[in-house]
Amino acid sequence: MTTDKFLTPGEETGPQAAAAPGAIVVPVQPARWLRAAVRTTRPRQWPKNLLVFAAPLAAGSLGRDHGFDYALLAMFAFGCASASVYFVNDVVDVERDRRHPVKRNRPIASGALPERHALMLAALTTVLAVGAGVAIREPLLVLTIVVYLTESFLYSFELKHVPFVEMVLVASGFMLRVLGGAAATHVPLSIWFLLVCSLGALAVAIAKRYTELTSLGEDAVRHRPAMRWYRPAVLRVLELIVGLAMLATYLMWAVNETTAARPWHVLSALPLLLALIRFAVLTARPTVRAVEDLIMRDAIMLWFEFAWLVPFCVGLSVA
Repeated sequence: MTTDKFLTPGEETGPQAAAAPGAIVVPVQPARWLRAAVRTTRPRQWPKNLLVFAAPLAAGSLGRDHGFDYALLAMFAFGCASASVYFVNDVVDVERDRRHPVKRNRPIASGALPERHALMLAALTTVLAVGAGVAIREPLLVLTIVVYLTESFLYSFELKHVPFVEMVLVASGFMLRVLGGAAATHVPLSIWFLLVCSLGALAVAIAKRYTELTSLGEDAVRHRPAMRWYRPAVLRVLELIVGLAMLATYLMWAVNETTAARPWHVLSALPLLLALIRFAVLTARPTVRAVEDLIMRDAIMLWFEFAWLVPFCVGLSVA
């Protein structure tokens, strides 16, 4: 039995073709191909799609009948949409990724997933993402998915090179998940809660750029040209200011809750403050790990998050 092979772009393929020096030649095997495709969708980033439950959780209600099912569908839609973006982004960035100490191991950059296959998968996941909203006849969910895909593709092709704008777009990806979950479940959003989510997402985006710049140094600019406009000290100050603004808006949300829930939600601000301090400590250290890993996989951070969640949920139960 023969196996197809693929080379880097610009190289000849076929029975008589000889691989050029330095070419990536990998046998295409179904199991290997499937693992590469799944890896490209960034399974470690999948928990971000749980943000579709943020609005129902904050409201203490799943909104419409079968709201949990609709929230799950919104999570599936954003999972497919983000997968599509990753497929396209990794094709666009393939040459830069090959020069990155960590990203060179990504499936497309390493040659484990052919670029043309990645683009076909991007088209399929785009159809599934938009189709989920169409299937339940929810125009606002379709709109949030389309906006997410549009700005993400613009980011991949051009806007990632525009300083500060690119950070706002990264943050907006988190926010659109929150809005999509609210749209799918018909849960109204509090302006204070929306601000909390927006500022939290912006703090994460700033921290991503800060850790990238401090860990990679000059290589960060070669990998992401917009980084030449950033200074570590400025990003650090911005991260702290946005974090404090997030805490302030959270307190404003808490004091505007019902009388029964208010003490519990105000109390939950203390572990939130501790989590923000821990986040600042973790991002101050040079690391090539994703910022999301610092949030989801640091033991102390997880304890602070649990300590926040308990009074938060108690407040919802008594509201």
